[in-house]
Formats: sequence, C-alpha cells, structure tokens
Amino acid sequence: MGKPLAYLHDQLEQWRREGSYQRLRVLESASAAESRFDGKDVINLASNNYLGLTTHPKLREAAIEATRKYGVGSGAVRTISGTMSLHLRLEERIAAFKHVEACVVFQSGFAANAGTVSAILGPEDHIVSDELNHASIIDGCRLSRAKIHVFPHKNVAAADQLLAQLEGAPGRKLLITDGVFSMDGDIGPLPGLVEAAEKRGAIMMIDDAHSSGVLGRDGRGTVDHFGLHGRVDIQVGTLSKAIGVLGGYVCGSRDLIEFLYHRARPFLFSTSHPPAVAASCLAAFDVLEREPERIAALWDNTRYFKAGLTAAGFDTGASETPITPVMVGEAALAHRLSRELFEEGVLATGIGFPTVPKGRARVRTIVTATHTKEELDRAMEAFGKVGKRLGLI
Repeated sequence: MGKPLAYLHDQLEQWRREGSYQRLRVLESASAAESRFDGKDVINLASNNYLGLTTHPKLREAAIEATRKYGVGSGAVRTISGTMSLHLRLEERIAAFKHVEACVVFQSGFAANAGTVSAILGPEDHIVSDELNHASIIDGCRLSRAKIHVFPHKNVAAADQLLAQLEGAPGRKLLITDGVFSMDGDIGPLPGLVEAAEKRGAIMMIDDAHSSGVLGRDGRGTVDHFGLHGRVDIQVGTLSKAIGVLGGYVCGSRDLIEFLYHRARPFLFSTSHPPAVAASCLAAFDVLEREPERIAALWDNTRYFKAGLTAAGFDTGASETPITPVMVGEAALAHRLSRELFEEGVLATGIGFPTVPKGRARVRTIVTATHTKEELDRAMEAFGKVGKRLGLI
C-alpha cells in the first residue's frame, strides 16, 4: 500500500528546490530589541512587540502576582466556569479605553475576527471586503457562508459601488477592512469607508490589530486616529502585538457583545485566558496611558529607520507605519536576503506567496520603541552590505 500523505513530502521538496522553504527560527531569550535566535544574538526586526512591553516590569509583576493568587489556568470555557473577575476587569478596561459600550476578549486576534464575522452573518448576507484583508477576516467571511464581494485595495469608490449594487438585495451588508495592513504597513481609508457604510446602511467593521498601541491617542487605534468614535460598529484589536501579551478582543455595543457571548464559537469552545495573561494585559493598558513616550519613541525610530532604508536605495513600498517592507519581488530572493541578514546579525523575515501575491515577496521589518539608534544603524549597515551583494541596491 502507498503512503497517503506522501504528497506532503513532495510539496516540501518542491519548496526546497524553489528556495521558498522556511525553517522555524527558535527564540532562546526574551523577545526584545536584541534577542537570541538559534544560538545567535541578533537585532530583532521581526517581532510585533511595538512598544517593548513583553519585558516591562509592570507586566511581569502583574503576571506573577495573578499566578500566585489565582493559579495558572481558569479551568474551563467562559460560558461554563471559566469567566474570572480578571477577564471582566480587562474587558471593562478595554471598553473604556476604546470609548465603546462593551468588549469581549478572545484567545487570539485570529479567533476574534473569524469568530465575530461567522457569528453575526449567514448565507443570506453580503460582505464587502478589501482584497488585502488579513487571513482571519477571510476565514471568518468563508465560515459565515455569506456572499463575499472583494474590492481593490483601499479603493473607497469601488467599495461604495459594490454596496450600491447590493441595495435592495436581501440580507445584511458588512463592510470590513484592516486598520493597518500587516504586510505593507499602509493605513486603511477608514473615513471614506465609514461614509460609504453609513450611506448604504452597512455594518462597519475594522481589524485594528496593527493599529492598537500604534495609532491614535495613547494607541487607541485607527478609529481614534481619524476621529471616528461612535461611527464604527465593530472594532477588533489584539493583545498580542503592541500590548505584548496574548489574545484578541472585539469592541462595540452591549448587544453585539452579548450576542457574541451566545454565538461566537471560539468564545464558546475555547478555555479562557490564564490569570497571568489577563492581569498582564490589564497592566499594559495602564502603561499605555502612563508612558506615552513609548509611542513617541516608536514613531521616532520608525521615521529614522525608514529614511535610512530609502536613502540606501531600498523600496519600502506603501508603508506609513512601523511595518516597513523591503520589496524584493521573488520569494527565493526574499528568503535569501533574510538568511544572509541573519548571518550579519539581523533577524528580518522573508515573506512570499501565499502570504503575499506572487511577484510581491519582501523582507518585512518592524522597529520597536526600545531599539536604540545604534542598533538601527547596525541593522541598516547589514541591509546595505547584503543588499549590494545581492544586487538589490
């Protein structure tokens, strides 16, 4: 008898021949501006730890104290016996931070997106979605079995036209976008999309995973950045990036959150966050408001690093945020650039198809508030050295 999974080996071998196979790098230290991967100390430009909170003393203390008081786990899903007072405090804290009625925390940002879209819509409904929206949005759309209509990236007129064509059609309409797009680092055109949704009677939803802690006052996200409080029906955020811990959340009306309690499958069927996670997330929101200099440092480093890459001759695409791609084109070349940068002491990950379209491969970099100028200078020196060697500049 043959081996029924032999095709997986064949596909892996093909990726190795094409140069797109990736081996997992192993982190052997705290996730910080300089970290140890695979036995080598490198400048870390590959994490989402925007504000450096993964190692903040206040978060460490909160996690330890909560573990001592409550143990290491909740013991159940939220709807059985796994809703702890810490979870409720965190949700109330986020709702107040975001200026909304209510909030519910999920185990991940992916679960928040996928669980929400699939819960609130059904086969008779319609979704109008940016072509570069995150995979969690795409999966949520598919799971809902609603009819999906995709508009060209950031094209407000095209989104509005799709909604106009759906006027009179049965079912609800949802307009959905990322706040900051995770591969290109550009900001979604939220004001125009909000106007289109209001004009056409559509639900407006935004995934602010890469905006939370980065854009807006004290990192309140894209809605605050554009001054659109009260005009976005559903806001999704993450606790795994700038917040520095783990999880995702959904903000909106009390009715929305109560509905998700009853119908969002990740909420219903996944054990709730450990006490240490909830407590350290609570501490992170305190830090956001008490240490605004962290966000200022993040943007100062972003401008410095982006200017240096551009001056060296690299193409940083459409980036407007700390996510700064170095555009390469072919996946094999992007992965080679990443490998050779690592040898020079810089961790920056190569990204190709299917994460990004074919021919649009890149090495994605993210600076943090805790990188020093000396570290960024060394990183830019490595990029220049390898970029010249590979004929990229």
